[in-house]
Amino acid sequence: MSAEVDGRVALAAGIASVDGVSPLNEASRIAIASGAPPRVDETAYEGDLLVGVAYAAGDAPVELFVEPDHRRRGVGLQLLDRVLDQGESRFWAHGDLPGAQALARRRGLTAVRTLLVLERDTAAALPDERPVEGVTIRTWRDEDTAGVVAVNARAFASHPEQGAMDEADFRARTAQPWFDPAGLFVAERDGEVVGFHWTKVDPPVAEGGDVGEVYVVGVDPSEQGRGLGKALTLRGLHHLATLGLRRVDLYVEGDNTPALATYEGLGFRESARDVLYATGA
Repeated sequence: MSAEVDGRVALAAGIASVDGVSPLNEASRIAIASGAPPRVDETAYEGDLLVGVAYAAGDAPVELFVEPDHRRRGVGLQLLDRVLDQGESRFWAHGDLPGAQALARRRGLTAVRTLLVLERDTAAALPDERPVEGVTIRTWRDEDTAGVVAVNARAFASHPEQGAMDEADFRARTAQPWFDPAGLFVAERDGEVVGFHWTKVDPPVAEGGDVGEVYVVGVDPSEQGRGLGKALTLRGLHHLATLGLRRVDLYVEGDNTPALATYEGLGFRESARDVLYATGA
């Protein structure tokens, strides 16, 4: 990883410690670590100090962030104008903080998508697990990989990020330091994978982490309406409850009414939101 890339990662980490939310999502961090060529690669300096970044890889929206002590000095607007001039039209605002909202208003960007962050306290009681007839839920094995990727593609066919996960993406995620095969659960019917729940703890508990995540719950469309999504969610939540975590988070689309009802019924409440802003909406 080059000094330039190291600077971006360090800047993002410093911003997260101040704002309480990372300005780079996991996909971007994986792309940076792998050395993937960025589509957008703009920086701003004060002398030798990196104070602002606009970054995007693949077809992902741009993530733009400015060092907190250098905000309200035009750095963000300068970066935004540079990437708008390149034809970029979509921008993530992780946490949808007031500064991001103000920047969007300055250039007439409109909120087109909301990703909610929900959380629940692990001290709250969980419902007992209930089996789904004909389905076995067990921990993942390597030979399940193709089945998990196929179910993911069908379950998230209309999702702009998650639905694009292929086997290489899956392998990249399982290579991350947080990955624990004991926290990836697979639902099987007649020898075929029909659903999964991937949990996450980042950083690992051994390094002081105290927050778990419902990372992805995917159910094959053929199994919808049978209670499998709730059964998988509960299996993962019961697993996370055994790890001594303080709370569990998850991300869900703001317009996914059925999922929101399920999660709220399990004690999740909104704690933050990411908003996608776009031009010409």
